[in-house]
Amino acid sequence: MTEVSSETRFLHAIEMGLGAWQWGDRIIWQYGNTYNESDIHKAFSISLDEGIQFIDSAEIYGRGLSERLLGRFISETEQPVLIATKYFPYPWRLVSASIPKALKNSNQRIGVDSVDLYQVHWPTPLMSVDRMMDGMIECVRSGLTRTVGISNFNQSQMLAAYSALARQNIPLASNQVHYSLLNRSAEKSGLLARCKELGVRLIAYSPLEQGLLTGKYNRSNRPPGTRASTLSDLLPKIETIIKLMTAIGQDHGGKSNSQVALNWTICKGTLPIPGAKNARQAQENAGALGWKLTAEEVAKLDETSDQIFSM
Repeated sequence: MTEVSSETRFLHAIEMGLGAWQWGDRIIWQYGNTYNESDIHKAFSISLDEGIQFIDSAEIYGRGLSERLLGRFISETEQPVLIATKYFPYPWRLVSASIPKALKNSNQRIGVDSVDLYQVHWPTPLMSVDRMMDGMIECVRSGLTRTVGISNFNQSQMLAAYSALARQNIPLASNQVHYSLLNRSAEKSGLLARCKELGVRLIAYSPLEQGLLTGKYNRSNRPPGTRASTLSDLLPKIETIIKLMTAIGQDHGGKSNSQVALNWTICKGTLPIPGAKNARQAQENAGALGWKLTAEEVAKLDETSDQIFSM
């Protein structure tokens, strides 16, 4: 394994963060309908109180509202906050200079001069990885961000980004991908192992599979909004793994399904960033810390997860 760079070491010391996708998103998460700014502020405060200080946002979350909310909350606390956000490669801004410009706008919305981690949200065939990394290199050199990462990059794209940055002596800090008990493609493809080999932190988004792994949804009780259609195929298949997580949770003093699911991602060597729309969810997330599944429990969860996708 490559020795972790001193610049990116802080990411490897973080067990879990807080995802801010839900902050301001009306289309998927129905912000303003079932929860509001006050609810999110409580989730933010409780997360900090529980030692969860890494907050991951993006310019497209809530069309910038997620970043603005994060900025408001940060301005009202004296606790340290580690800030991550992302650049989205819209078709009309595909030159490398558009990346530092986008980060300046993000920093302005958040109310900071520099963030801790800046990530390319998605790769695109319209912009080469080298060109993207040229923009990210400029972000580091101009002091707009402490470190740079990528998101949703496959193994070959990640290696191209890693190499482009390495030529300028800048480490690739992270690759943020969809990873959960119900989506293990990062593990199956070898991406997770390659991240570990290169000292790149794999950040796991949707570690609770948009609520499916909490156990509160089933065939007769579907998630609200667009999630009902996008996740409906999985609902009939997850009963076995929900039962297993419940049993494992009982063996650990009554841990919930979501806490078991999050702990599993931590045991796999990833940094999960579950969302939280309110105080209860933030407290629930925090309960995944301070204990560990046994190797046997991880193996049983792996086995049951594999069975879901062989159905």
